[in-house]
Amino acid sequence: MQMDTTMMMKSMPMGEMTMDMDAMQECLQSLNACAMAAAMCAGSDMMQGAETAKCCAMCSNMVEMAQATMHMMMRPAGMDMDVMKAMMMACMTMGKACAEECRMHADMDEMCRYCAMACDDMVMKCEAMMASMSA
Repeated sequence: MQMDTTMMMKSMPMGEMTMDMDAMQECLQSLNACAMAAAMCAGSDMMQGAETAKCCAMCSNMVEMAQATMHMMMRPAGMDMDVMKAMMMACMTMGKACAEECRMHADMDEMCRYCAMACDDMVMKCEAMMASMSA
């Protein structure tokens, strides 16, 4: 049985904060895809050796940032607008840095190319969600 997260999120109390639920759903999906791509990239980087050590570390950090951001978003009743925006900004900053690093290795490793694309998409979806947030 598949859970309908859009319906679940629409029923969650969010206090005085509002946001476009479709933007939130797209952001969550993109964060998840980014975390998965970064995890695969980090694993692939480990096999490449010292040449991709920085990429491996950045991708591992990207996994953690994306997952933490998703976890915060799934608790909208306790969401504080300033804290959520700061978390999303930190995640987007990590995503931009990770994508930039991965692009340097994209010709050497397909996983780096996928990770860079997933990070870019996540940044775009987080920006769209932030634009829909209001108190």
